Amino acid sequence: MSRDFHIPEGEELNEYASGCYALAGRLFPICRSLTGKGVRETLSILKEYIPTLEIKSVPSNTQVFDWTVPKEWEINDAFIEDESGRKIIDFKENNLHVMGYSHPVDEVMDLSELKKHIYVQEDQPDVIPYVTSYYRERYGFCMSKNMLDSLPEGKYRAYVDSRLFDGNLNYGEAFLPGETDMEILFTTYVCHPSLANNECSGPALLAHIYKWLESIPNRKYGYRFVFGPETIGSVTYLSQNLPHLKQYLKAGFNLSCVGDDRAYSAVQSRYGNNLSDRVLEHLLKYRANSTIYSFLERGSDERQYCAPGVDLPFATFCRSKYTKYPEYHTSADDMNLISPEGFAGSFKTMAEAVKILEYNAYYLINVYCEPQLGKRGLYPTVSKKGSYDAVKTLTDFIAYADGTNDLLDIAKIINVPVTELFDVIDKLSDGGLLDSADALAR
Repeated sequence: MSRDFHIPEGEELNEYASGCYALAGRLFPICRSLTGKGVRETLSILKEYIPTLEIKSVPSNTQVFDWTVPKEWEINDAFIEDESGRKIIDFKENNLHVMGYSHPVDEVMDLSELKKHIYVQEDQPDVIPYVTSYYRERYGFCMSKNMLDSLPEGKYRAYVDSRLFDGNLNYGEAFLPGETDMEILFTTYVCHPSLANNECSGPALLAHIYKWLESIPNRKYGYRFVFGPETIGSVTYLSQNLPHLKQYLKAGFNLSCVGDDRAYSAVQSRYGNNLSDRVLEHLLKYRANSTIYSFLERGSDERQYCAPGVDLPFATFCRSKYTKYPEYHTSADDMNLISPEGFAGSFKTMAEAVKILEYNAYYLINVYCEPQLGKRGLYPTVSKKGSYDAVKTLTDFIAYADGTNDLLDIAKIINVPVTELFDVIDKLSDGGLLDSADALAR
């Protein structure tokens, strides 16, 4: 592992967090969907932060496992007008007002007919819901329940200027090589419109994780970054790269809803026992207001990366988990919901996850009985009551470094954060007392 794998703190961490928030602000206004110019615009902005980002194109109608890449969707304008020509809702004011993938329409109708095409969030009367219809052609509009209830009887013009056509699905991929062939995968999605936490936070955080990792020399692992539409994007990516990932993936994390500061969450793989699961479980043990969700509460791209037959070492990290916060998939998921403070917590958690992976190995003390630490400057040379306490973590680590436990095992046994063991490992290695073998080599 690289001794330069520092975890940003203080002003450095604040700079990364502020950068995440600023990037999320740039991405927020863009109308994104599974396909189209909004996705390409988003990927182009991310390429400013990740110069090596390759923007890939997969044609509509391409078969990807059991799915088919859909038609590309393009929308230029949409609104509802009353009889006076006043716009009741306007796509150009809020892109959530239109159901995603709506086909074109220009019709005048009674309120009763219009209501068949309007979606509201019944239990949150002040918000605009986010609604899509990707795989069945229809059109629709979204507004607050309060607005719908206020509409008087009369004639209304429903207008959507859009088109569905054979085009492309786009995703972005970047790679930072390491000293070994093994890789860590980070993914996030770029298919939701103006939703700050549920959409913009993941790409913003991942772009800055890339910048941090790029600055670190001697990375043991390669780091792969994938930005694509949720579900169909991951299915497409896996259809093109599964054999490689099966051979070389050490661990992987999906980042979703990582910009708020209310909670910490993880969604596990199907059996909750892979390396990514263990890393997140360990880190969240030391985070306030944290929850580990089983695969039974899945909902993001962990569904594909952990599917039967795929079964990659993968888990999802969130602050407040998708579906679990009231603003989720509504217009209330705006830039006020996320913050630099929220990003700082997410960034530090992912940085610690990376360092744990770089340090994780099966460790073995290479002398019989307890090593003489004093002559190596690792133990107080004057013995008195309490002197042992100062080095208890070090000696406990030694007691369980028998070649059968990896770093996460030892941390769990001796009940200390892994972050307290990095220095222990460095000292014992410098003292010539510690051997190690990579977990996957055993």
